[in-house]
Amino acid sequence: MEKYFNVGKIVNTHGIRGEVRVISRTDFPEERYKIGNTLLLFMPGSKEPEELIVKSHRTHKNFNLLTFEGFDNVNQVERLRDGILKVPETQRGTLEEGEFYFQDIIGCTMFTTEGEELGKVIEILTPGANDVWVVKGSKGKELLIPYIEDIVKKVDVKEKMIVIEPMEGLLS
Repeated sequence: MEKYFNVGKIVNTHGIRGEVRVISRTDFPEERYKIGNTLLLFMPGSKEPEELIVKSHRTHKNFNLLTFEGFDNVNQVERLRDGILKVPETQRGTLEEGEFYFQDIIGCTMFTTEGEELGKVIEILTPGANDVWVVKGSKGKELLIPYIEDIVKKVDVKEKMIVIEPMEGLLS
């Protein structure tokens, strides 16, 4: 069975010419929303996805605004609201060394270089300069681990394991 990855959610229409507002969930909006790209629309309660071909893309405030081929007015796109836009796993691009997809990191177990298990990565925050990995410890305490070279020593997504060398005060 093919695996799909969420790239955004259609939250509303925009204007009268068939544009939709999308809250993006992808690190690569320029690639995913490129004119001519095919996105799969999964509607709540629907068994089969609908193929949509991107006709235009622009950003406005915190939204990505998209139009699709064959959809020229607000009445045609109204039914797309609350749909989830996805791409098949086969469209997942290759990353540079040291780059990872969020879904590959979430669920990994984190250890210190001494072998102490800290917990599982449950979320990734992107506040600015570097990502921050949220780790839920065995006692329910959350740790915030910055994704920087000085701390993160090894990431093995196949084994779902991360090794860090905590700097002083990081785990307290």
